[in-house]
Amino acid sequence: MEILINCLKAFLVGGAICLVGQVLIDYTKLTPARILVSFIVAGVFLSAIGVYQPLVDFAGAGATVPLTGFGHLLAKGVKEAVDEFGFIGILTGGLSAAAAGIGTAVTMGFICSLIFKPGDRTTS
Repeated sequence: MEILINCLKAFLVGGAICLVGQVLIDYTKLTPARILVSFIVAGVFLSAIGVYQPLVDFAGAGATVPLTGFGHLLAKGVKEAVDEFGFIGILTGGLSAAAAGIGTAVTMGFICSLIFKPGDRTTS
């Protein structure tokens, strides 16, 4: 029963974050790229003021999988690196914390480009 409750919490929180994105797409003139960047910045900001970690503790993957979770990961990495290395941690912490995810995304993008034919779709 506990796993069902955890799945429900993740679904509701992740769904709410995605709902915000969909509302921004439907009712604003923001481009999808600006919305995605805004989600990352929101994750960093919410982590900085201490709001996002309790959300992660509550919802798990529902809060870490959306792009706000990536922003949270960057902020958490910077904070830990600053505590360990001082000022230089500002420059290295975020990338160190997110290196596995970034590396996987780049590698899988490359592999997909080898398998599939990349290019623009033209309608005739």
